[in-house]
Amino acid sequence: MEVDQSKRAAIGRGRQPRGWRWCVHTGLILMGMCAVVANAASGAPAAGPHPCRVEGLPNELLCGVVQRPLDPARPDGTRIDVHYLLVPAMARNKQPDAVLMLAGGPGQSAIDLAPMVLPLMARLNNRRDLVFIDQRGTGRSAPLQCADESRLPVQQAVDPVQQLERVRQCADTLAKLPHGDMRFFTTTIAMQDMEAVREQLGIPQWNLVGGSYGTRAALEYLRQFPQKVRRTVLDGVAPPDMALPASFSADGQAALDALLQSCEVDTQGPRACATQYPQLRQEWSVLLSAMPRKITVNHPVTGKAETFVLTREALLRLIRAPLYMPALAAALPTAIHAAAQGDFGGIIGLSGGMGNRKSQRLAMGMHFSVVCAEDVPRIANAGLQPGADFGRVDAQLYEAVCQLWPRGAVADAFYTVPPAQSPVLLLSGGADPATPPRHGARVSKALGDKAQHIVVPQAGHGVMGIGCMRDVLYRFIAAADDASALLQDAACATKLPRPGVFLPVQTGAPTDAQTGAKP
Repeated sequence: MEVDQSKRAAIGRGRQPRGWRWCVHTGLILMGMCAVVANAASGAPAAGPHPCRVEGLPNELLCGVVQRPLDPARPDGTRIDVHYLLVPAMARNKQPDAVLMLAGGPGQSAIDLAPMVLPLMARLNNRRDLVFIDQRGTGRSAPLQCADESRLPVQQAVDPVQQLERVRQCADTLAKLPHGDMRFFTTTIAMQDMEAVREQLGIPQWNLVGGSYGTRAALEYLRQFPQKVRRTVLDGVAPPDMALPASFSADGQAALDALLQSCEVDTQGPRACATQYPQLRQEWSVLLSAMPRKITVNHPVTGKAETFVLTREALLRLIRAPLYMPALAAALPTAIHAAAQGDFGGIIGLSGGMGNRKSQRLAMGMHFSVVCAEDVPRIANAGLQPGADFGRVDAQLYEAVCQLWPRGAVADAFYTVPPAQSPVLLLSGGADPATPPRHGARVSKALGDKAQHIVVPQAGHGVMGIGCMRDVLYRFIAAADDASALLQDAACATKLPRPGVFLPVQTGAPTDAQTGAKP
């Protein structure tokens, strides 16, 4: 959509354009409602974006909505509102190819992520509009949100029986919503919603940027609407056929083994990992075999001391979480060593270091709707050997959930990756426990000669924000022709070292004053 320049200028200054009604939101929970409020008199959603404010972003932006059938086969049946945020380009001579950000999870709200993502895309935003769409089932787009469990007592949170009961209750609650037929929240249908947004905005082609599950969404959009895509960036490649719970075991095990191995070869100096924790692998093995075990820790959110029984399955899930980020994983050797001595505070604390922000909370109803339809039916034929430690922990959980969760239809074509008709940049972190380079390599091969795969060896899950990678992202999208787009040099990121092991402060160590050392 081409925004009138006088209105664009007013937006940039934070002033309401003449003739446009607007509303100021008190928080993200109301994000995307401006279009509805602005046209309330007619009883119908507005046809285009309207000014709005978003928590965490300083300037007035544009919110919009498209109305879509819940079931594409019944266009006259139940309809849902798909909400989006548009961040107008700063320059007057903007490029027509906007950038669409596809969120991960599955279950993240793209709009909620906007304040975190925009700094990575500031250079792109100079001449290109940025679009964030809450995929159906997330954010304000017919949300399928289960109850917030962040403040549950730890025992309840990790108990598998109670977990399954909460999932059952969530499914029953969501089924009563007007949009509660959860068979219609597949990636295929959601990408048709994205296409409807593109049509409403009048964008001839746009650039797709997907992270994690967002890469699966991008691949599916690319499969359905190849002519509408100019460039695609896939960060942490999650192929449509990866069978998520099975991959979790194999890939999580590889990341954990690599961490233990990196400690064993880190031998230089008194603060080296192998020096500090020479028996780390053995300590981990003994710790795992000692489960279940009654422990006492402080709750990572409430801070209250709690005593509960930690199971093997729960310990493995706690260990996996920090593996996503090398900066957190660097503290795992210390945490494992402490746990072997009876102190589990470090492991509990690290497990909560990623997902306490509102923007990172998943709409679990949408999450299960996608995974139960697209992944779980393929676990048996995934052909993956379960990890020695992780085994079938995740597969068993998802299989149990999906026995009670409605399952949508998925066409065989969804699991294919056709040759790319436009440039695709694939990014992988070598230490990623969820979407390691093996997935990116396989997808790159399927996409053909219009794909470039960059591996950042010491990166975890998601590499766009590491070192110079935001510049690589910019150069790829801004390149004038396809040939130059596919010649990206990321050596400035690929040569980054693995973070050194985090060691606790030695409280008994002598001070500088005692040793005579000068600051």
